[in-house]
Amino acid sequence: MQIARKFFIDIAGEKIVKNKIALVSFFVLFFIFILIIFIPMCFSEWQYAEMDFFSIASHPCLSHPFGTDHLGRDLALRVFQAGRYTLGLALGVALASSIFGTIYGLISGFFSGKTDTIMMGIVDVLYAIPFLFLAILLLTVFGNNYGLLLVAIACVSWLDVAKIVRGQTLVLKEKEFVQAAHISGVKPFGIIFGHIFKNLIGYILIFTTLTIPNVLSLTVFLGFLGLGMQPPMIGWGELISDGVQYLSLGYWWILFFPALFLCLSLVSIYFLNNSIRDALLARDSKSRYIM
Repeated sequence: MQIARKFFIDIAGEKIVKNKIALVSFFVLFFIFILIIFIPMCFSEWQYAEMDFFSIASHPCLSHPFGTDHLGRDLALRVFQAGRYTLGLALGVALASSIFGTIYGLISGFFSGKTDTIMMGIVDVLYAIPFLFLAILLLTVFGNNYGLLLVAIACVSWLDVAKIVRGQTLVLKEKEFVQAAHISGVKPFGIIFGHIFKNLIGYILIFTTLTIPNVLSLTVFLGFLGLGMQPPMIGWGELISDGVQYLSLGYWWILFFPALFLCLSLVSIYFLNNSIRDALLARDSKSRYIM
């Protein structure tokens, strides 16, 4: 944890502060998280579904900042509630896939030989299966629910992390400090997690932040197709799907606001990831390894 904190705050944090676009992106993302975390806490579940028959599909106004939908429900509350579920799912899957992919890649790269051949063979087989097809198949066969949606997306989202970690492990295992640990009698898993893992923190952070927008986009797309969350849960994909249906009637705000929050989140994460990547490249150019 101390190594991750040192990299993210001392190195990546410095890059973010110097990069104005990344700094703005950070505050935009922080503001979105504040909204989706705290505003839903101030209202009960029934208020999200409360219908105002006197304000059906009303334009944005003081009482309804984002307007109302075709059933008279406050769109601002629904956008923030949907953001909590959508971003929560993306963060959860990204974290789970990074942890599993990292462990998988470390073991495969360190032990190499037959172990590496079998483990990477499994990865190649999963790569051959269309990612979107697998997710849709699981949700169609077993039904739509939040937990299954998380499992369906996580099933193959760890593959890229595993391959990158495995490749870096093959390089690091030949370094002098790893060979010295071997000679000193350190056990394999002690070397893996005590020496190699510490030097991969930066790469893991980058691919975790890369996984988030990929998972977020897929979650929204599945929701748009009607294969996402089911009531009372709702995601940005479901709101965007509703907005598209009613756009022809002139109800532009039903589509605009969930799409706006989705785009702001994706763009902000993209620029932050670029700053973290630049920080890692700057660190690696100095060839600093942690013994």
